[in-house]
Amino acid sequence: MGSKVLLVGMGAREHAVAWKLRQSPRVDEVFIAPGNAGTALVGTNIPVQPKDIDGLAKAAKAHGIDFYLATMDDPQPLGLVDRLTAEGILCYGPTRAAARLESSKEWSKEFMVRHGIRTAAARSFTDYREACAYVESLNDRPCVVKSSGLAAGKGVIVCNGTRDALEALDIAMVRRDFGSAGDTVLIEQRLYGWETSSHAFCDGKTAAMMPFSTDYKRAQDGDKGLNTGGMGAYSPSKLVTKEMAEEVRREVVERTLAGMAAEGAPFSGTLFPGLMVSADGAYVLEYNARFGDPETQALMMRLESDLFEVCHAAAQQRLHEVEVRWKAEPAVGVVMCSAGYPATYKLGYVIRGLDTVDPDVQVFHAGTKNDERGIVTNGGRVLTVVATGPTIEDARAKAYDNVRRIEYTDAYYRKDVGLV
Repeated sequence: MGSKVLLVGMGAREHAVAWKLRQSPRVDEVFIAPGNAGTALVGTNIPVQPKDIDGLAKAAKAHGIDFYLATMDDPQPLGLVDRLTAEGILCYGPTRAAARLESSKEWSKEFMVRHGIRTAAARSFTDYREACAYVESLNDRPCVVKSSGLAAGKGVIVCNGTRDALEALDIAMVRRDFGSAGDTVLIEQRLYGWETSSHAFCDGKTAAMMPFSTDYKRAQDGDKGLNTGGMGAYSPSKLVTKEMAEEVRREVVERTLAGMAAEGAPFSGTLFPGLMVSADGAYVLEYNARFGDPETQALMMRLESDLFEVCHAAAQQRLHEVEVRWKAEPAVGVVMCSAGYPATYKLGYVIRGLDTVDPDVQVFHAGTKNDERGIVTNGGRVLTVVATGPTIEDARAKAYDNVRRIEYTDAYYRKDVGLV
């Protein structure tokens, strides 16, 4: 008898993970809370929200869940892994204490300093006036203003000087655009270089690195416009060398696991450090204690191994027993969103053309739902269209060819995913 697996979330990341889990002979059913129109095609949606820990625990018991696989950020800092573990459900994901790596940028910055993990210098503030005074003292030097708490990937503002930084502080601490995430802000040294995403399966002691990936955070081509949750991704990252990958494994991922274990909060789950590679090496911009979105959509297309087998082994602290295999073919994923995202946008437009997509191309749903008209838009990021090919250029061409077959009112997507 196979497992019943619980995922929490409503994004294309959850659809991609559910799609991959259903390929495992060891999985009987996948339940997704709350899910979307795409997850309903590969599993069973449960009408419970990600922050409703009591509701999730009750649903897990009601549906006979025996394995929880953490994909998104919200539930872990609220103690979902702790709760389900106490109820006898095996979990792949960090405890509340381990999830501080992501849920508090202030704490994670101090952690990196304690354990010699290279990161940008920063100071934290809870008082708006003190933060403004510190910005003024920088004499117009560029910096980055980060809301310390979870802000759905949008709480980081890159500033070119004093004026930008003061506006960023107003957005986070006065206007409260990121809610309680802005209770504490970090004002950080601005680094220059290129960014890449590193992911690793972790079991508290051992890490199995995933291929590196590159995502596109800004809303518009050429990395212009507002920050988003991600407008596309490709894997493998073009500029990551074997030497750099080894450095990140040794100096970032393994140091992090050793540090968390030493502090009494072993990290089990997917560790996702966002990295800035400068002339003198890689720096950790921030930790994510879960799978990335849209990186996961590309990674799941490249994963050759049984995802359930890998995560189940990690949850039992025996990741070292499993070989994690990846396909050589690159993958490119393009996010289709609602025009206006991440600011204001309209919902409820019928999506057409999903049945015209090539059979070897996957369309992972995010902001979608079913109504009497069919599948309609229900969020800012609507779909991620992912293709593979012999080269990144081939995968990119196939992805965009299929994107153009899908239509809905106010559809928008970046045209440069995979180019840089």
